[in-house]
Amino acid sequence: MELRVIEKTDTELRIEIAGEDHTFMNVLKGALLEADEVAAATYDMNPEQSGGQTEPVLTVKSESGDPLDAVEAAATSITDRTAALRDAVSAA
Repeated sequence: MELRVIEKTDTELRIEIAGEDHTFMNVLKGALLEADEVAAATYDMNPEQSGGQTEPVLTVKSESGDPLDAVEAAATSITDRTAALRDAVSAA
């Protein structure tokens, strides 16, 4: 997975996440939207509507805090949840 920051301000982040598809992007977006400090999270991967880009671009707007920190926290949450699921399946 390769990340490229397209634009970053104190309250907004646009980042390209190369090599990912709707499956991962939907999970990441969902985890971001669960955070109280995130006002909005969305992604775009439609080349015709985005000037020819083919990799997904994630946009995060925060009400407070650094949006990059919110992405890191969401990724950690996803990792923790998948580990818990893996453990539950192994124990079954």
